[in-house]
Amino acid sequence: MSKKTLVAYFSASGTTAKAAKEIAEAAGADLYEIRPETPYTPADLDWTNKKSRSSLEMNDPACRPAIAQPVKDMAQYDTVLVGFPIWWYVEPRIIDTFLESYDFSGKTIIPFATSGGSGIGKAEKSMRSHCKGAIFEKGRMVNASGSAAWVKGLAL
Repeated sequence: MSKKTLVAYFSASGTTAKAAKEIAEAAGADLYEIRPETPYTPADLDWTNKKSRSSLEMNDPACRPAIAQPVKDMAQYDTVLVGFPIWWYVEPRIIDTFLESYDFSGKTIIPFATSGGSGIGKAEKSMRSHCKGAIFEKGRMVNASGSAAWVKGLAL
């Protein structure tokens, strides 16, 4: 059986989407956008407003925003690269929804993130807690170009 890879990503502004597309192309992987059932508006994403949707979600560790469409046949994938922008030093809550929606036991998960200044370390630690049984590989910040070269260096 051949190994199959999925690049699953959430992107609020398009930055993570651009990186995810580059990574999927370089890896010869399928691409899946983690889209919220209720799309975010610019006001929802205003992190300076303590009452904005993103602020309220991030302040509630139990919040799990609904995802618009599930992955078709997650069982076919051996490796899943999960991309997202860093929000409040960790992954957005919709990523937690995604990770808790599937059985990743024995699958390899490789996070990648975009950020204006935060690292990926806290997100990696958080993601492990939502995904028991998965095999985690070290993630990477992909703010600039170079994500294609990084992916080609992975054993996919």
